[in-house]
Amino acid sequence: MAPKEKKTKEQIAAAAAAGSKKNKKKWSKGKSKDKLNYAVMFDQATLDKFMAEVPKMKLVTPYTICERLRINASLARRGIRELHHQGLIRPLGEQHHSHYVFTRPAAA
Repeated sequence: MAPKEKKTKEQIAAAAAAGSKKNKKKWSKGKSKDKLNYAVMFDQATLDKFMAEVPKMKLVTPYTICERLRINASLARRGIRELHHQGLIRPLGEQHHSHYVFTRPAAA
């Protein structure tokens, strides 16, 4: 193997200056989402829409209700709990106390 050539300080400085002419990679600014102003309390119109639409949905989760009805997730969870107690929706598969995945009841 051939021995390495020793570079002088001037050669090292020139190489560093030549290499820094490239554009350095910029950090991306990232994506920002606007804050959503969803309802935090049921008004009569939203409650009527909730009671009419949600029992007909194939998959009932807090997220799907939030997106469709523009309500807060905590409000959606409370509504799901109420519909479940009334028997208008049923749990989908094994349930965990923090998972709210429901579907419409089976036709009898």
